[in-house]
This record gives sequence, C-alpha cells and structure tokens, in this order.
Amino acid sequence: MLETFGYISGILMMFSVIPYAKSILKGETKPHRITWLIWTVLVLIAFFSQLAKGASWSLLLTAGDAVAILVTFILSIKYGVGGFQKWDILSLIGALFSLFLWYITSEPAFALFLIIIIDIIGANLTIIKTWKNPETENWVGWAICGAGGLFGVFAVGSFNLVLLSYPMYICIINSIVAIIILIRKKRCLANNM
Repeated sequence: MLETFGYISGILMMFSVIPYAKSILKGETKPHRITWLIWTVLVLIAFFSQLAKGASWSLLLTAGDAVAILVTFILSIKYGVGGFQKWDILSLIGALFSLFLWYITSEPAFALFLIIIIDIIGANLTIIKTWKNPETENWVGWAICGAGGLFGVFAVGSFNLVLLSYPMYICIINSIVAIIILIRKKRCLANNM
C-alpha cells in the first residue's frame, strides 16, 4: 500500500505542472522567478537528504515535485515576475546562507529541516505576490501539489518525524497558497462588483 501512495504522490506532483504550465503559457499565471529558482535547488537537495535518511516510496513525491518545479522555473524565466527587487535579493541571500549551513553539516535530518526553512523563504515571495495579485496564480496546480504532499505523508508508513516533515510541509504550504488564491480572487471579484 505504501508503494501505491508513493506512486500517487509522485504522479500528482508531476501532473500538477500541467494546469500550471497551461496557465503560464496563456499569460494568466506569472510565477515568481526567485521562488522557483530556490525551489529547484532545494528539491534536489531534499531528494538526496531523504534518500540518505532511508526514505523509499515517499521519494516519489520529491521526484515528481522536482519535475514540476524544474519545468515551472524554466517557464518563469520568460513568463515570470520578480528577481531583482530588494525583497527578492534578501530572500536569495537568506536562502544561500541557509544552504551554506546545510553544506557544513553532515546530518541529513538537519539539512532537511534547513531545506524546509529555505523553502518557506521562497514560498513567502509567492505568497506576498499572490496576496497582492491573486489573478497571477492558478489554484489548481497548488491544490494538486497539496494532495500530492498528503499522499507522500501516507507513503512514509511510520511515524518518523524526519521522513514525514517534507511531505507534510509540501501538503501544508501548497494548500495554503491554493486557499489564498481562492479567497483573494473571490474578495477581489466582490470588491469589483
């Protein structure tokens, strides 16, 4: 059963990019470049950290996530926003500093928790952008990623905080962004009527 949850998680993560990429190419979604740059680096580190700590089927979540994030980052270069504002630069410096801390430790669990902190730094840029301009995001892709994270939690199969932390975080952060998009779009529509 864990294998099935792992496959579902990985498939959801990989296929989440389809509605998101379509929305980007239509000009509706404008991904934040620095967010997706940070996430591209992090997802690769997360994969290898989880692998080093003994993850098995839950790694499919991270592998699927890596495909979706890489595609989105590539699209963000041409179709995205951000990159050189003060907050972007500060976030990138914070992420690089955290990566340095990860590099000097030999403990995969510590590295994984640093990855989550760095991921939050990147997510913050998208959350701020989405709060101000909810029309620049597609809630469907985020919701699919949230569901993928949930299945990633199920794929862990035991109560191991280190192995559960990343898929739980993925479920929570993606669900939060999807909810913000829906609530803010609804509020903006109500204000325009």
